[in-house]
Amino acid sequence: MIKRLKTFAICAFASVCTLPVTGQDLLARQAPVDRKMNAVDSVALHRLIEAENYESPAADLYEDWSNRYAHRATALPDTFRISLRDFAMPTTSRVITSNFGSRWGRQHKGLDIKVYIGDTIRAAFSGKVRIVRYEGRGYGRYVVIRHHNGLETIYGHMSKQLVSEDQEVRAGDPIGLGGNTGRSTGSHLHFETRLCGVALNPALMFDFRNQDVVDDYYVFRKSTYNRESAEATRLRGVGGSSNAVSDRIEDQLSTASTQQHRSSYKPATRLHKVVKGETLSSIARKRGTTIDAICRLNHIGRNIRLRPGQILKYN
Repeated sequence: MIKRLKTFAICAFASVCTLPVTGQDLLARQAPVDRKMNAVDSVALHRLIEAENYESPAADLYEDWSNRYAHRATALPDTFRISLRDFAMPTTSRVITSNFGSRWGRQHKGLDIKVYIGDTIRAAFSGKVRIVRYEGRGYGRYVVIRHHNGLETIYGHMSKQLVSEDQEVRAGDPIGLGGNTGRSTGSHLHFETRLCGVALNPALMFDFRNQDVVDDYYVFRKSTYNRESAEATRLRGVGGSSNAVSDRIEDQLSTASTQQHRSSYKPATRLHKVVKGETLSSIARKRGTTIDAICRLNHIGRNIRLRPGQILKYN
């Protein structure tokens, strides 16, 4: 009996002694796995941060979020790429009543679009509402939205705002109703596009006559902005050119001595956004062109399967 007890005690002691070793072996085997998982987590996190920064470059442009001011100019980057994808036209109106630029001895910082009181006004891009306010001597009832692409848009003279400050909105969401409030002589939408608080000509990005954006993206460059803005007004503004800068350029281009300079200006690329059910044939008929021309401009074949939302050049 005593011999059996001694044998049991020895076995039990040996088992207890081996437990830490087994635990240490398990930890040793687990360590490389943990390091690999940490590496995977770090890579995934890094990629997520990169994706968020790509989708929302506004995070790098603006230092603060404030509901106190409509706009405050800060330093502009020398160049900045603004994505125009996933957009919505602020209004279905195609009528521009006043251009961006010099007007009545002062700078008009946006485009005036003819709308009627009660017409739906929509967010141009997805983003977050920063300002919902009334300004009797200026914008009237207006909304400011900061978008993920870096732009801020301002919608002025509305009869009613349908959103609140700090609200997240998607492109196309109703944000207000057309009106004639504030410093306004008739019902219209005053529409501004700003980068770092500095007003940019909306005609560089939006073609209200064709209810479309001009491209998938717009690259802002300090060195060429003024010329590009004047040309955008000439091509997509009211009356061809109604502000002082555009008038001067148009006068210069019309003289015989500047014919070579004029030839350097190329017509704006016209874009078509495919809707469900459209074909190359129906698009060609609608846009007054041919299937071959569309295929050549977009480097596609006649048998391509179009998808809703696809952007096609047609001139």
